[in-house]
Amino acid sequence: MEVTASMVKELREVSGAGMMDCKKALSETNGNMDEAINYLREKGIAKSVKKESRIAAEGLANIYVDGNKAVILEVNSETDFVSKNEEFKQMIETIGQAILKSGVKTLEEANNLPCEDGTIKDLIVNKVAKIGEKLSFRRFEYVEKATDEVFGPYIHLGGKIAVLTVVKGANEAVAKDVAMQAAAMKPLYVFPAEVPADVLDNEKNILKEQAMNEGKPADIAEKMVEGRIKKFYKEICLAEQAFIKDGDISVGTYVKNNGGEIVKMIRYEVGEGMEKRNDNFAEEVMSQVKGN
Repeated sequence: MEVTASMVKELREVSGAGMMDCKKALSETNGNMDEAINYLREKGIAKSVKKESRIAAEGLANIYVDGNKAVILEVNSETDFVSKNEEFKQMIETIGQAILKSGVKTLEEANNLPCEDGTIKDLIVNKVAKIGEKLSFRRFEYVEKATDEVFGPYIHLGGKIAVLTVVKGANEAVAKDVAMQAAAMKPLYVFPAEVPADVLDNEKNILKEQAMNEGKPADIAEKMVEGRIKKFYKEICLAEQAFIKDGDISVGTYVKNNGGEIVKMIRYEVGEGMEKRNDNFAEEVMSQVKGN
């Protein structure tokens, strides 16, 4: 029986397996959908679907650079153990290089990029089946710089934090210093002008309430807010932070002293903002003992 593209598509949607695995399963079972599903289950390929509800908040972030192009990305796994697996690392390499060559901007576009396993989405599904954990391509950003700009890529803790900076007019060593600063100090923005109005208004209200709770009248509290908001900027804005290698100057001043200016900063910390696994090994063992 001829295996059609629509049959492969249907089996992929049901099983979550990769395109080539589905095609092979249908060929082996003469196009019988139920038998093809059983075939995939027997081979351990269809089990990836059942992992969708599990938490994948570990993993790695990485950066790939080629000339004036760069990609920073994060791919998640359920456990830190898998994130150290060479096959997992190679999967991230494949994803990063594919994006670097294509210049796509959205996750949907990236997942549909071709690779040796069919598409990036197929690659991930196949690795889920083989590795045995839920894997998730969470996010990425593709960046192009001008010829008078330099990239500052920095990977910390083996890929738990990745920072990509773009600096104009200075050298790569300066750009990397800025990236290391961002890795250590967790700035949310580069410049005060980038802080959203609602975030700024909320902080000002909090600071005013604090001052009034200290017994200051409203007009004095307003003036105190102006001074305290500068401290707020020094905490959350990269250019305003005290430079970790010389606390007497800001990061912005350091870059300016080296003939440059900060253009962009992207900081990925693996699993930030995600629900984390809360495994209790003792409870797991006890539950297994009781089950026996």
